[in-house]
Amino acid sequence: MKTYLAPVNEIEKKWYVVDAEDKILGRLATEIAFRLRGKHKPTFSPFIDNGDFIIVTNADKVQLTGKKWDDKKYYRHTGYMGGIKETTARELLEKHPTDLVTKAVKGMLPKNKIGRAQLKKLKVYAGADHPHKAQQPEVLEL
Repeated sequence: MKTYLAPVNEIEKKWYVVDAEDKILGRLATEIAFRLRGKHKPTFSPFIDNGDFIIVTNADKVQLTGKKWDDKKYYRHTGYMGGIKETTARELLEKHPTDLVTKAVKGMLPKNKIGRAQLKKLKVYAGADHPHKAQQPEVLEL
């Protein structure tokens, strides 16, 4: 029996909106990554991008458990010698509230061309409003 591969032009991609208010960051990110990859569909293939579009609202109201607001560190490098910089989760939320959700989901996607394409289907907004009303997104309860 041959494996069924859905043709790229027949893949139906839906739009979903997720409210991140009072949700735990890691649990939210796993569900979002699962939907972005398309693993909830019976036509899932690891080498075909057949996931859905996800809109995350209220990303500035996401929660972390324990003392992670101060203990969790995000690192980056400037490119110069000794240029490693670290930021706590609390500082990242104050400066760039959408980056907490984006970085959590990015770490759960494949590290290749398909993973980068799937991350582009994630739209994260700090407030409750989003400019994607024309796509008529469905509410996704997680």
